[in-house]
Amino acid sequence: MIAFLKFGVTFALPPGIFLLFFLFLSVKLWKRQDKGLAAALFAVTLLFYGISTPYLSAALMRNLEAAYLPPENPSGDVIVLLGGGSTKGTPDIDGEGGLSEGSAARLLTAARLYHRLHIPILFTGGKVLADGPSEAENAQRALLGLGIPSRDIILEPKSRTTGENARFTAELLRERGFSHPILVTSAFHMKRSVLNFEKCGVQVTPFPTGYRADAEPREIHYIWFGPEAYALDNSICVMREELRFFVTKMTGF
Repeated sequence: MIAFLKFGVTFALPPGIFLLFFLFLSVKLWKRQDKGLAAALFAVTLLFYGISTPYLSAALMRNLEAAYLPPENPSGDVIVLLGGGSTKGTPDIDGEGGLSEGSAARLLTAARLYHRLHIPILFTGGKVLADGPSEAENAQRALLGLGIPSRDIILEPKSRTTGENARFTAELLRERGFSHPILVTSAFHMKRSVLNFEKCGVQVTPFPTGYRADAEPREIHYIWFGPEAYALDNSICVMREELRFFVTKMTGF
């Protein structure tokens, strides 16, 4: 009963309610003999529905996240931690400003690797907008709070994109003599990140984290076919990553 209620409510909220509206328009257009437009709208609605379902979005995300797996016994001389967003002025344990969910998952993995390997952490991430939060400062405070000594924290606070993450980090790695970086970022983001670092002449050991999809498909259940906003977001995330990977591969940016 609970699963049925959860399934039903997905059609009362976006994106489900929009899908019902588009389906209604398709029927109205068909009845008005505008069958070409009705068929086109129905096809778009069907595609929109598909990428909004947890079943399909998880399959898309799982395929992207499987590009790299974390090594069982990682080794290197520095942990490169990619930023993934932060907030400004929000309350925190020891100050103001925090990391987004994705960025926090990356940071936690980097901190755990540090306590295992005892090598420096190089955090790369700056302000996308002039009045935005300082991601590097938020990350530094969080790392210190997790017991990482300041001497082992290196900040690269200028980058605004993954391409700049790679380019500015590559410069720091060469300046400081690091040659075997372990790259920590979200699993969905790793494929493109590795490519960006390769374009800058840096070979990394990928250590993906923050998975959005199960490693194996779950048992098929009708609840996985109700349209959900988070599923749509995952599908769009996959499309965005694949598009940016293609652009980077073709142009180097």
